[in-house]
Amino acid sequence: MSADQTLAFDPDCHIFSGCGFPAPGLHTFLYEPIATVGGFEFTKPMLLALLSSLAVIGFFWAAFAKPKLVPGKVQMIGEAGYDFVRRGIVYEIIGKKDGEKYVPLMVSLFFFVWIMNLWSIIPLAQFPVTSLIAFPAGLALMVYVLWVGLTFKKHGFAGGWKNILGYDKSLGAILPLIMLLEFFSNLIIRPFTHAVRLFANMFAGHLLIVMFSLATWYLMNGLGFVYAGASFVMVLVMTAFELFIQAVQAYVFVLLASSYIQGALSEHH
Repeated sequence: MSADQTLAFDPDCHIFSGCGFPAPGLHTFLYEPIATVGGFEFTKPMLLALLSSLAVIGFFWAAFAKPKLVPGKVQMIGEAGYDFVRRGIVYEIIGKKDGEKYVPLMVSLFFFVWIMNLWSIIPLAQFPVTSLIAFPAGLALMVYVLWVGLTFKKHGFAGGWKNILGYDKSLGAILPLIMLLEFFSNLIIRPFTHAVRLFANMFAGHLLIVMFSLATWYLMNGLGFVYAGASFVMVLVMTAFELFIQAVQAYVFVLLASSYIQGALSEHH
């Protein structure tokens, strides 16, 4: 069953009608290809990711292509969003002097992740792109490569390894153990958790919304009608909560990316 069919189950399937609850599962996140070109399958999540990129580029182009001294509504919103990431995340974590050059990247990351999350509650789309691990993993890999590259560029080969492994002679006999732990933590666990934190939250949120949506329809039969109302309220509650989580996850993703860059530029790990 494709994700497009998740909500399109048998309309006669209700509680007390002899059919079981059509519980959502991994099939909720699988989509049939929209088109196949040369063996490459283009799916709905890919389309939404592409639209997210175009939305970010289009919005900031409209906001800053012809900036005015007295900003219009679009420019004002663009400036507010840009300044939020610049001052609220980059300057706070990396610092104004070192962080300024990374502001465009972090602004792009924040709004790109946020919009990919927002598709979850937009009619017809109704799917958070970041609930597929490939997208958070790709973004986390980009941050990871940038962090490692900056570390060695800033400190050199030997100094870069000292920074990554947390080398500190004052630790004495436990230094080898600390270096081993830092190796696994920074080079293996860090990119994994960076991606999974975003993926897991969006995956769980989407699954809950789908489950309560299905339950609302399934319970609309006989006495189940009373419980259908409660399920529908949960759909509204989860949707509102998801709005909050979507913004928080974009914030956390960029916050962590900034902290990694700060660690690469600092003298001590």
